[in-house]
Amino acid sequence: MRLEAITWERLGDLLADRLLDTEPQGGGPWTRVALDGAPAARPADLAERIAEALRTRGRPSRVVDTHGFLRSASLRLEYGRHDVEAYYDGWFDTGALLREVFDPLEPNGDGRILPDLRDPVTDRATRSPYVQLPPGGVLLLHGPLLLRHWFPFDLTVHVLLSPAALRRRTPEADRWTLPAFERYAQETDPAAAADVLVRADDPRHPAWGG
Repeated sequence: MRLEAITWERLGDLLADRLLDTEPQGGGPWTRVALDGAPAARPADLAERIAEALRTRGRPSRVVDTHGFLRSASLRLEYGRHDVEAYYDGWFDTGALLREVFDPLEPNGDGRILPDLRDPVTDRATRSPYVQLPPGGVLLLHGPLLLRHWFPFDLTVHVLLSPAALRRRTPEADRWTLPAFERYAQETDPAAAADVLVRADDPRHPAWGG
């Protein structure tokens, strides 16, 4: 895929414009978007930029962080705090994401989604109320390893860091997760699988294609 230099502001605008023309699969009234990337790639920042660009275009959206759907610490840390296999396969509650976020956005859904389930710091239930995403609204789900699951996305965006940049920008305390992203690249190849690729080795000068 050929990549072109762009600013983050312009990228948010272009992706928002693309979403205005994206037809949801299955004919439902909501568009579901993946902002996939390691935490060091900061996919959350891009999600927020798109949300703001959609707001100025009169399109409602909701940003959801997969870290609000972590499994309880007793489950995800069963094999220790630094178990790569557990991080890759079992840290995120994909069943809850399907049930509480995606199912309500099916064509026969009511649009009431749960923004989060568990506080990643306290490991306690957030007890957040459901929020209504109006018809025509856009779900912007951001987090790592998203494209290896069978989530029903209408548009997928992968924020890519080279292995060297990923290591450099990942805090030392979190570098134990790096083998999981190596495996993800080998097994899923998100750079090729995504509809849109954003390269962010230099956070000041991204490039994109798709």
